[in-house]
Amino acid sequence: MSAAFKQPVSVLVVIHTPALEVLLLERAESTGLWQSVTGSREGDEHLADTALREVAEETGIQASAAALHDWQLANRFLIMQRWRKRYAPGVTQNTEHVFSLCLPAPQPVRLAPDEHTAARWVPWQEAAQAVFSWTNRDAIHLVARRLQAS
Repeated sequence: MSAAFKQPVSVLVVIHTPALEVLLLERAESTGLWQSVTGSREGDEHLADTALREVAEETGIQASAAALHDWQLANRFLIMQRWRKRYAPGVTQNTEHVFSLCLPAPQPVRLAPDEHTAARWVPWQEAAQAVFSWTNRDAIHLVARRLQAS
């Protein structure tokens, strides 16, 4: 796969607090599209390293590998038509690996302006309703269910 194209392998990182406040980011090129941290793997990077890199790039949060939870869940989905040009010709599906990161409390973030224009911390129920992708919605529900059960 050429370095000019994104790999169709990515991470989704639900950043939340113990009280299940979830950080959402609004996409720069699509006003009204809210999401958790996402991003494609680069080279042969370990997925946990991809997750930590994307969290740092998109929010400025420097997290440790120990704070990251790998849910051992991968979702496969069709890449939206408007984003397919970022991938090699003929690539239409992406495999997204789910992670979460628990922070003690909501904190200010430093956005990457080319990727996101706004951030907000909201209760998990509101976050699950606000995100535009089913994989993100399901990941938020998974994190909330598991944390409420423990």
